[in-house]
Amino acid sequence: METLSLLKMLHGIATALLLGSVAAVLFQTWRGWRAGNKSAFAQTLQRPWLYAWVLMGLSVASFPFTGWWMMHTVGWPLGQAWLLGGSVLYVVGVFGFLLLLRRTIRWRQAAAAYNQVQVVRQRKLAAVFAGVSLVVLVAILVLMLAKPV
Repeated sequence: METLSLLKMLHGIATALLLGSVAAVLFQTWRGWRAGNKSAFAQTLQRPWLYAWVLMGLSVASFPFTGWWMMHTVGWPLGQAWLLGGSVLYVVGVFGFLLLLRRTIRWRQAAAAYNQVQVVRQRKLAAVFAGVSLVVLVAILVLMLAKPV
């Protein structure tokens, strides 16, 4: 198998795993909220949902390597606006993902300590970071699929 095909396949698999993990965590959260559990999102850090978070992290960590290698193989210059825009969005998205993970951990700790004020605060902040991360992810997908010149 040639290198470019392998890279495209690895990049696509990482994207599918990321989207699948995000969908699984969101579905679990939605199901918990429908049942009346307001800490359902924070509880996704428990097993087996922790594996979805780890899978998201591994997928996100693989993107710069497979993306750069693919770009280098094709011969695209780094100075193209859509590549630079995608890179900037990626950095913002990773930062948002890490902040979301930290807020989720704090939310879980506040729920364990029965601190309702902190639970509400962490829930709101987690919703903001989740929204930012999701918007950035969609924007990157649109940029990478459209490849505007």
